Amino acid sequence: MSHQQTLEQILTSIDGRGYASYKQLSGHHPLGRFTLNVDKVQVDPFAPPSLMRISLSREDAGLPGDLLDDRLGRIAASDFLARAFAEAVTAEAAEGSGSAASISIGRPGQQVLERTSVVITEDLITARLSVALPAAGRRALGVKAARLLTETLPRVAEASLLHTSLDQEALRSHVTLLRDQEDLRTQLTAAKLVCFAADGSVLPRQAGDSDLPLGVEAVEFHSPESLRRSFSLPSGRQVTGMGVPEGVTVIVGGGYHGKSTLLRAIERGVYPHIAGDGREWVITRDSAASIRAEDGRSAAGVDISAFISGLPSGADTRSFSSTNASGSTSQATNLVEAVEAGACALLIDEDTSATNFMIRDDQMRRLVPAEREPITPFVDRVRPLFTERGVSTVLVAGGSGAFFEVADQVIALQDYQLREVTAEAHRIAADHQTRPAGPESGVFTADPARVPRRASLHPGKKTKPARSRGHRMIQYGREDIDLTAVAQLVDPAQTEALAKALDRLAEQADDARDIPALVAELVERLDVEGLDGLSPHRGHPGHLARPRTQEIHAAINRYRGLTLH
Repeated sequence: MSHQQTLEQILTSIDGRGYASYKQLSGHHPLGRFTLNVDKVQVDPFAPPSLMRISLSREDAGLPGDLLDDRLGRIAASDFLARAFAEAVTAEAAEGSGSAASISIGRPGQQVLERTSVVITEDLITARLSVALPAAGRRALGVKAARLLTETLPRVAEASLLHTSLDQEALRSHVTLLRDQEDLRTQLTAAKLVCFAADGSVLPRQAGDSDLPLGVEAVEFHSPESLRRSFSLPSGRQVTGMGVPEGVTVIVGGGYHGKSTLLRAIERGVYPHIAGDGREWVITRDSAASIRAEDGRSAAGVDISAFISGLPSGADTRSFSSTNASGSTSQATNLVEAVEAGACALLIDEDTSATNFMIRDDQMRRLVPAEREPITPFVDRVRPLFTERGVSTVLVAGGSGAFFEVADQVIALQDYQLREVTAEAHRIAADHQTRPAGPESGVFTADPARVPRRASLHPGKKTKPARSRGHRMIQYGREDIDLTAVAQLVDPAQTEALAKALDRLAEQADDARDIPALVAELVERLDVEGLDGLSPHRGHPGHLARPRTQEIHAAINRYRGLTLH
């Protein structure tokens, strides 16, 4: 009897029995050139799906070695195979084949992220799946499960993991694109640019809640001549478009003319995008951080004194803590935490900012003198933030020209077309200069060490691992960590990875190292071990996608139980 027949026999024998009978599947099952590993069987039909892996040797897969000989090549190839696997599942389901819709590899979005969905090692190519095993009530449908696992699943794997079954030219283009994109990203630092947007890019999306590109009616992006830059890439491709220099950049224009659309593309440019997205050549340095006001968030020991001091309550803003921060204190907290996390640039939209944090006009300065105002507005700090800490700012401003005076470049949008208006903005600022001169140095001192109390990361009420709840929420013990304002978190699989990252940070905490040191150690572990390093168990770790260092900081900083030494 073949191994496949043995698996069929096991499943047929439990047909109609209690759902727990599926536990017999745990383990290793050869299926011809493939091997099925069942790592975790769901406990009942209403529990999370079972976790399985199907693998084959790299030799049998036949993928060209030159596509897999570096980390970027393996990430791109893995992403391509995961997309092919998801498409093959959809095709099987459309044909009504063996409950194929119950198989999931975690469908990637518009970004190319390091994932656990498909892993390529020296010897194997492995697809990690979740499979909802079929049931009638609480009874196992073993015969149906046998068709699913021994017929449908191998067909899907044949269609998506073998080089001969794939669009080979598309695979090579996918790998080449990622290598080119990341090469361009590394060139931005040497060129002293925050980001780059190629001519011909399509920035608008189909809707506010969609990440898909707008159709033929979209206006293509074109750079102002004064900011146009060209880059040569490893493939021989050359791209030309707008380079946004380091420093302070202000984006202006009337409502609905594309300011926020441009900023959103720059925000998402910290990730590579697939061909056809329209933003595949919008490339941003990967530590750039989106900053906004976040009323009600918690804060633990953050030094916001450069922006807010002398609060009537007497609270020490050199170590600001709150369970319900206001618009201005939350935005100051977000900014300081982003700098602590290593942000090279801050991306800010006036529409999502606290007005009193950003500016104070002349009339308000005259009515409320500086000595009675605890907030030093961001407009007075944006230049020393760059000159002292090397942190640039890209700001969308639609209602105030307060930043013209301090801007290195001003870009105007009209009907989605760009032009540089820096000289004109500076002339206007000179004619209407009312902002009092402030200190240009010595504003930002060294960040105080924020060392978490290990006990606060191990609350007695936390008896289960942290877990994600959708795209924007993590349950940590009895606390919910709200990540709604973390705008550059783009995939639910990143949120699940963040949940596991918090548990690993709790294990690392030693009452001596500060948050940046703990996060840096975890990131180094991920660089060596991959995302599997987030899981305390061997085998299938769940559907995870790699978050940036900035999002790991954001998650731990929003944990309401966090206390510091």
